[in-house]
Amino acid sequence: MNIDADADTGAAAPPGSDAGPTPPRSAWTRPQRRQKEQLTRERIVAEAVRLLDEEGLEALSMRTLGQRLGAGATSLYRHVASKDELIELVADAVYAEMEIPEISDPASWRLALHAVAHTLRAAGLRHMWLGQVLGQVGMTYVGPNVVDVTSRSLAILTTAGFSMEEATRAMGAVSSYVLGATTAESGWLSALRRNGYEEKDWLNIIGPTIVESAADAGLQEFYLEQLKRNPEEVRLENFTYGLDLLLDSLQYRLSARLADAEHQKPEKVRQ
Repeated sequence: MNIDADADTGAAAPPGSDAGPTPPRSAWTRPQRRQKEQLTRERIVAEAVRLLDEEGLEALSMRTLGQRLGAGATSLYRHVASKDELIELVADAVYAEMEIPEISDPASWRLALHAVAHTLRAAGLRHMWLGQVLGQVGMTYVGPNVVDVTSRSLAILTTAGFSMEEATRAMGAVSSYVLGATTAESGWLSALRRNGYEEKDWLNIIGPTIVESAADAGLQEFYLEQLKRNPEEVRLENFTYGLDLLLDSLQYRLSARLADAEHQKPEKVRQ
């Protein structure tokens, strides 16, 4: 087969040029454009969670989020109507991480509720902005994952013997305690991170001042002992102690309720 000398086969580069011969035009040799990953609401929410974890709530904006996704803010608004809506979505996404136990034995309600509280605390410490976000969203927001976590938690209490009204109030009290305690805890840890301190190192720095500020000798001794311990363990113990106080109250109310219900049964039924 003869090939015309004038055909476009990749003529030599001009004299003095360092470039090699131009490759023949072909679908197989032409570089392909990298296709952008499709922008979806799920991808936007996942990236927003990462941004919040890395930089905090103050850094969240549609413009910044768009830059991280390689898209304009206008493109984001096609999937998420506003920043407020985005905040609702990231809160619900965090609730999707939570595993809520199911119980069949009414006597295991307390252990199960312990697990719920610690699961919520763990989520709040993984995502230290969660308390702030829930404060903005308020209790009027009912995303599907929030509803699922709430429903499963209420099922623990109703299985134990609480009425639905009592269970709703009890779960509200537990959630308020956990979120309040975790927001304070995450605020402390966030401040340490912003200033580049490890928790134990910072406590070693401010410890002497704390001890000296205590007027009571017993309190000074207590502070000295606490400063020797692992601060993470101390925080966990403090959280668990407060939780147990709340669950003790629920246990008392449940026992009284069940005893009253038993007393109201006809004598033959009780026997």
